[in-house]
Amino acid sequence: MGNSNTRQHLETAQKTGACQLCKLNLKEVPEDLQRLKNSLRTLDLSFNKIPELPPWIVQFTSLKNLSVSHNKITSLPVDIGNLKKLEVLNADHNLLTSVPRSIANITNLKTLNLSGNRLHAFPLELCNLRNLDVVDLSSNAIMELPGNIGGLQAVELNLNQNQVSRLPESLADCPRLKVLRLEENCLDVTAFTPRIMRDSQISLFAVEGNVFDMKTFHNVEGYEAYMERFTATKKKFN
Repeated sequence: MGNSNTRQHLETAQKTGACQLCKLNLKEVPEDLQRLKNSLRTLDLSFNKIPELPPWIVQFTSLKNLSVSHNKITSLPVDIGNLKKLEVLNADHNLLTSVPRSIANITNLKTLNLSGNRLHAFPLELCNLRNLDVVDLSSNAIMELPGNIGGLQAVELNLNQNQVSRLPESLADCPRLKVLRLEENCLDVTAFTPRIMRDSQISLFAVEGNVFDMKTFHNVEGYEAYMERFTATKKKFN
């Protein structure tokens, strides 16, 4: 991307507070972007070839929406927790194997998309985020959920296309979890214990493509209690 092109995008961003730098074949984040660190609210760097985010990106303290989807990023900045106002973080389709502990400090975060990465473990730090609504961890290599996942505040959790083979009973303690997507994992029907089926807030289990047929799932203990929640939710939206 030529300097004049960069300048044009930055000039627009100066007026609007939003900088769109997607699909520009970028191999690094432009240094000139630092001039906007106090005013930028939205930054879109998706669909480029960026291998890492510079440490100074965490100085963008007004940032509410950050998208770095479809790049070659192997890790997020250690101090990403400094982005206190961030509400949406899209870092899907990169090469991430973990997330920094400081992500627990982004207390305003509502939407987190880390699908299509190389995560092997569920990021425990997410359980500290009180405003989290949607978490997408689909298409990773996560094998299990932590026993203390009960603190997760998310309304929807997407774990489709992972390698999860068991579910902790503490899923029943997640106070706001309504939608749990577990399609194409390694789950046996015994993973859905009576406590998870009866006592959780979950009103939609998406579980196709595991190692059981749906007829068996319909016969698990507590399925009727789950269907009552499912039907009640459905009526609410009809």
